[in-house]
Amino acid sequence: MTIGIVIVAAGRGERAGSPDEGPKQYRLIGGRSVIAHTLETFLNWQRSGPIVVVIHPDDEALYTAATKGLSGAGALTTTFGGETRQRSVYEGLKALSTTEATHVMIHDAARPFVDHAILDRVADAFDKGIDAVLPAVSVTDTLKRGGSDGLVHETVPRSGLYAAQTPQSFLLAEIRAAHEKAAALRRDDFTDDAAIAEWAGLPVSIVEGSVDNIKLTVKRDMTMADEKLSSRMLPDVRTGNGYDVHQLVEGDGVTLCGIFIPHNQKLLGHSDADVALHALTDALLATCGAGDIGDHFPPSDMQWKGAPSRIFLEHAANIVREKGGTIMNADISLIAEAPKVGPHRDRMRENLAAMLGISLDRCSVKATTNEKIGFVGRREGIAAIATATVVYRGDDA
Repeated sequence: MTIGIVIVAAGRGERAGSPDEGPKQYRLIGGRSVIAHTLETFLNWQRSGPIVVVIHPDDEALYTAATKGLSGAGALTTTFGGETRQRSVYEGLKALSTTEATHVMIHDAARPFVDHAILDRVADAFDKGIDAVLPAVSVTDTLKRGGSDGLVHETVPRSGLYAAQTPQSFLLAEIRAAHEKAAALRRDDFTDDAAIAEWAGLPVSIVEGSVDNIKLTVKRDMTMADEKLSSRMLPDVRTGNGYDVHQLVEGDGVTLCGIFIPHNQKLLGHSDADVALHALTDALLATCGAGDIGDHFPPSDMQWKGAPSRIFLEHAANIVREKGGTIMNADISLIAEAPKVGPHRDRMRENLAAMLGISLDRCSVKATTNEKIGFVGRREGIAAIATATVVYRGDDA
C-alpha cells in the first residue's frame, strides 16, 4: 500500500477578506503561509507517499514563495486545477495516478491544523481493508431548520449527524473512476469527495476527526488561526551554542563556511575540516537536544572521509525543522591569525543563507585573532564559536 496525497489549493478564498490580500491559502498565519503549515504536516508524516498540490494557474509565483525553505518541498508535484473544487480534485487524482500510489488522501490546503493522529486513524482504516474513509466530528449544537419567512420550522435531531472534514481518503482507482463518471455526466454539484463516493455506490466509513481541524473560510478564521499559532510559537525561543577547533598543518588552503581560501596551511580533519560549519551544526542540534555532530557523523565512519561539511549542517537543519523549529539566526565567530576572513565574509554568509534556507540578514560571520597567544596565536589551529536561534512551535520539539 502506498498512500498518495492530493492537496487542493486552487481556490480563490473570496470570503476570507479583501481580494487584494490574495488567496487565503497563501496568507500568513503564525508567520508562515497557510499552505506551508498544511504541507509540512504531510511531508513529515512517515506514511506519506507522492504528494500532488493542485494550484491555480495564476498562483505559481505565490506557491513558489510559500514553499521556499520548506523541508522536502522539492519532492512535491504540482498540477493546475479547474473552475470548481470538484474539477481540481479530478486533476489532482489524474496526476497522482501516474505514480505508485494505491490509495489517496484528499485534503484542503485551507485546513492547516490537520495532525498526524488524524492521518494515522485514516491509515489504520486502510490497513483493515476499508477503501473509503471520512474523518468527521459529531454535531454538538442543536440544529434548527428555518424557512424563507425567517422563522424556525423545526428542530432537527442531531443524533447520527457529523460534520465532514478532510483528508477524505479512498482507494485511488475507485475515487478516480467515480470522478470520471461524474464528469462524463456533467455532475458538478457535489460538495465533497465523500458525496461523490456515496453517489457512485462506495461505502464510506467514518473515523474520528478533530475539532481543531477547521477549514479557514472567513477573515475571522484567519485572525483566530494567526493568534493560535503565534501564541504557540513565540514563547519557545531556543538558543544553541557550538564550539570546534581543528589543527593546522602544512597545505594549500582552508575551507571555512564552505569557501576554500588559499593558504600555506590546511585544516586537519576527517571531513573537509570546516571548523565553522561544524560548530554551527552543534549549535543547531543543541536547540532540540539532538546530540552533537559526532553522534550523527562519527569520524570512525569512512563514508564521511573528505566529505563537504555542508552535508552535516543541512542534516542538522532538517532535524530542527522536523521537530517543528524555524531557524531565525546563525552567528559564527572564527578565531584565527590567518588567513584573513574579511574578503570572503559576504560569500560565507551567502553560503549559510542557502544551506539553512534563511535570509542573508539572519546570517553573521565574524573573525578575530588571538593576539598571538596560545595555539591559535602560534598558528597551530583555528577555532570557531557558533550560536543559533530557533523558534519552536508548541510542544513539537
